Amino acid sequence: YIAPVKGRLGVLLVGLGAVSTTLIGGVHAVRKGLAQPVGSLTQMGTLRLGARTEQRAPLIRDFVPLASIDDLVFGAWDPFPDSAYEAARKAQVLEPTLLEALRPELEAVKPWPAAFDSAYVRRLHGTHVKSGGNRRELVAQIREDIRQFMQAHALERAVMIWCGSTECHADS
Repeated sequence: YIAPVKGRLGVLLVGLGAVSTTLIGGVHAVRKGLAQPVGSLTQMGTLRLGARTEQRAPLIRDFVPLASIDDLVFGAWDPFPDSAYEAARKAQVLEPTLLEALRPELEAVKPWPAAFDSAYVRRLHGTHVKSGGNRRELVAQIREDIRQFMQAHALERAVMIWCGSTECHADS
C-alpha cells in the first residue's frame, strides 16, 4: 500500500541556471496549457501490468500516488541573484515568446544566497553567497531557508534536486 499524497510539494533546486529554469518554465508552460509534458516520465510514461498480451499500460501518474504538476512549488539557491526569469533569459533556454508568457511565474522564483565556495567551481565568482565561519554555519542557514520556505507555502514535504555546476575533484 502506498499512501496517497497530501498537499503541495516543495521542489528545492540547487542552482538556478539553464537546467532549473527549463524545469520551472516547462512546469508552468504545462500548467498554462502552452506545452505538453513531453519527456516527463511521471506525466506521460506508462508501466506494463500483467502479460504483454493483456495490453494493460496505465499512465504512471494514474497508478502511483505522485504530486500533481499543479502542486509543485519552486525554491532555489544560486550564487547569482537573478530571478528564474533573468536566469532563463541569459541562458536562452526558452523561446522568447514562451519566456515572456511565463514571465510572472519565473520572476516569482528568486534564489536564496548559495553556500558557495569558488575553490570547487573555479569558473564562477558568485556574488549572492552565504557567509559563515564554517560549513556547519552554512548548513544551518540552508536548513533555515528550507524551514521558512516550507512554512511560507504551507508544505509538509519537499524534495531537493541538484542542478548546480559540476565541482572540480577534491582530494580528501
